[in-house]
Amino acid sequence: MKQIRVLLGKAGLDGHDRGILILAKALRDAGMEVVYTGLHQSVESIVRMALHEQVDVVGLSILSGAHLALAKQLVETLKENGLGDRIAIVGGTIPPDDIPTLRSMGIHQVFPVGTPLSQIPNDIRALVEKQSER
Repeated sequence: MKQIRVLLGKAGLDGHDRGILILAKALRDAGMEVVYTGLHQSVESIVRMALHEQVDVVGLSILSGAHLALAKQLVETLKENGLGDRIAIVGGTIPPDDIPTLRSMGIHQVFPVGTPLSQIPNDIRALVEKQSER
């Protein structure tokens, strides 16, 4: 199986990146190639990077409370740019009641604060494997 390429982004004004940096290291340690966009990106710039980097997975870390709006924009912008087949994930401060809404709008997996770090690479691998079977 080819190496999984993951792009991790911080959209909007959210200035906390400690968690996403820890996640990036954990994904690299699990054998994935990780591209981190840095802080204060627009969803459009994140999708442009995903297109340029030809990633399998696009993930947003959101601690600002704007997860519904940003996730919807991510899914729509991926589709508009011919990347609707990419796996979209979201993590951060996500209320449990919002997870079904995120899933229904096209987010493949949600990782709320407190998700065991060891679970995330396994879940990503399973999503990529399922996607490649299609």
